[in-house]
Amino acid sequence: MCIQIQTIHLQVKEAVPSPTTVPPSCSRPTPGVLLSALPFAGLKASLQRLQLEYVDVVFANRPDNNTPMEAMTHVINQGMAMYWGTSRWSAMEIMEAYSVARQFNMIPPVCEQAEYHLFQREKVEVQLPELYHKIGVGAMTWSPLACGIISGKYGNGVPESSRAALKCYQWLKEKIVSEEGRKQQTKLKDLSPIAERLGCTLPQLAVAWCLRNEGVSSVLLGSSNPEQLIENLGAIQVLPKMTSHIVNEIDNILGNKPYSKKDYRS
Repeated sequence: MCIQIQTIHLQVKEAVPSPTTVPPSCSRPTPGVLLSALPFAGLKASLQRLQLEYVDVVFANRPDNNTPMEAMTHVINQGMAMYWGTSRWSAMEIMEAYSVARQFNMIPPVCEQAEYHLFQREKVEVQLPELYHKIGVGAMTWSPLACGIISGKYGNGVPESSRAALKCYQWLKEKIVSEEGRKQQTKLKDLSPIAERLGCTLPQLAVAWCLRNEGVSSVLLGSSNPEQLIENLGAIQVLPKMTSHIVNEIDNILGNKPYSKKDYRS
C-alpha cells in the first residue's frame, strides 16, 4: 500500500485570515511530489507556516504507488503528527493498509476523509460503517453543504456574487442549473420547514444531519467569512434535536437513502 501526503491543518489555517496564512500557491500538495522524494519537506514546511511543532492528524490523500506506507509511521515517530488518516481511499484499500500495519508492526490509519452531505451518502453510510465497527476507523467528512449548493443561495438561480458565477467554477454552475440540480433545490425548499421547526437555518440542519451519523468523527467546514463559520458552528446546538423521527422525515424528502447489507437482511 502506497501513499501521498496531505495535511488537513493547512486547509484550516487558510480559512482564518492572519499574518501566517498560507499563500494560495501553497494551498494544495504538489501533484506527483512524493513524501520519500522530499524527505517530509512538505509537512515540515506546513508546520513552519502554522507555527506548530506537530499536527494532530496528517492525511494520505489518495493512494500512491511509489511511497511506502512506512512513511506514515515514520512521520508519527518523528513527532510531526500524532495520528494519520486516509483521504479518498476505498474501504478495501483502508482495510489493506490496516492489515499491513498490524502485520508489520506499523501504525494503522485512524480515520478516512470522505465527502458527505445530503446528496452524497453511499460511501459514508454503506462502505465505511463496517470499518468503523470492525477496526474503529471513523469518518472525517467534508463538503457538508455540497460546495454551497445546500446553503440555499441557489434556490432562484446563480447569484453574480456567488462561487458558481466564477469562471473557474463553471462545473458547479452547470451542476446547479442541470435537471438534477433543480430537483435538489426543490428538495431543499421542502426541508426548510423542518429547519424552521427546529429553530435553525438550512445549513445548520445540513451540518447537524452529518454529525448525527455515529461513524462521523468530525465535519470539516469551509466558509468565506466569519459570519458563515459562526452560523455553521450553530449546528452543534441543533444536533440534540436530530431525533429518529426528524431523520426519517428528512430521508422521506430526499428519497436517496442508500441500502446496506444490514438493510437487506432486515
